[in-house]
Amino acid sequence: MKAVVWHGVGDIRLDDVPDPTIQDSTDAIVEITASAICGTDLHFVRGTMSGMVEGTILGHEAVGVVREVGSGVRNLRPGDRVVIPSTVACGTCSYCRAGYYAQCDNANPNGADAGTCFFGGPQTTGPVDGLQAQYARIPFAHVGPVWLPDEVGDDAAIMLSDIYPTAWFGARLAEVGQGDTVLVLGAGPVGQFAVTSAFQQGAGRVLVVDGIGSRLDQARARGGEAIDFNAEDPVAVVKELTGGIGVDRVIDAVGVDAQRPKSGPAAEAAEQQAGQFEQERSQVAPEQNPQGDTWVPGDAPSQSLQWAVEAVAKAGSIGIIGVYPPQMTSFPTGAAMNKNLTVKMGNCNHRRYIPHLLDLVRTGAIDPSTVLTQVDDMPSVLDAYETFDQRQTGWTKVVLDPSS
Repeated sequence: MKAVVWHGVGDIRLDDVPDPTIQDSTDAIVEITASAICGTDLHFVRGTMSGMVEGTILGHEAVGVVREVGSGVRNLRPGDRVVIPSTVACGTCSYCRAGYYAQCDNANPNGADAGTCFFGGPQTTGPVDGLQAQYARIPFAHVGPVWLPDEVGDDAAIMLSDIYPTAWFGARLAEVGQGDTVLVLGAGPVGQFAVTSAFQQGAGRVLVVDGIGSRLDQARARGGEAIDFNAEDPVAVVKELTGGIGVDRVIDAVGVDAQRPKSGPAAEAAEQQAGQFEQERSQVAPEQNPQGDTWVPGDAPSQSLQWAVEAVAKAGSIGIIGVYPPQMTSFPTGAAMNKNLTVKMGNCNHRRYIPHLLDLVRTGAIDPSTVLTQVDDMPSVLDAYETFDQRQTGWTKVVLDPSS
């Protein structure tokens, strides 16, 4: 079968690999009908998340059709359509039973203390082969995959695999409540759903910061108030829009590959921090392999975190769902402490939220496919990766069709 395989920093290939097989009684083999490229995948190629094992199949978002199940899978049958959660969980340990699927004691082969296990990640997360392939082995399939009704198409369902539940989780972490003014940092695919999730959880206003016009336009279409960090000082604008107080809640949907402003009033301050940012980048991405303007790590790893702390009101709260690797140690702790802030972060417990969000999609309360901007077949996947990596206008979310 064809699959997108990681061979090194700056080196991914579309390879022929062996078809997966049942290895444990709770496995399933799923024919993938839709997968997607996520910003997290780009971290592995840019080098801002290290520890990848050569030969690992990438991808952690997928929808597909069950083709085979192990003897321990009682809830699925061959022919069932399913959405696959990005994180892997056993369903029986104390963490899973409490809803903390991302901290499952049993899924990660590196042991209970290793943390989140997810598809297509580095050695510390398994590694478990990912979902950018024609077929995939799904461990703990008696718990993870969620059955899909016919009325929910692949374009909508693929958003339920990772980015919509992650955004929903981010709003929960940020403690969004009725009437809150919320700031979303980053208007990529997760940021778009963070705008929607904040409103769904009661926000009165949602401000959105990004530097790409097409993404800000999408955020406006969702009711967000757009702030372009390449044209304005985002913290100053937030203060102006909130009567000098700041926002009640912040959702960081950017992560380690943040870009600093290149123009506008915020660029000068960012330039003064260039040395600090470069030191951070060397720390989080000790191995880099840029090829022209492709696979270039973000040049301001802590920029989003700084803006989050500066823009939130005293006694406010911050939810961090943008990905930061263990090597990232920069955070404005003193400033956050002096403002009595609450800061929560983590990997999404996808399986906890997917059933509820699927109901919202099924009943027509939301059409998550509106975030989708491109659909590509497997032969063009490497070109899609490069274009998505370069943050080109109009490329917010890319879905792959492995069957073509």
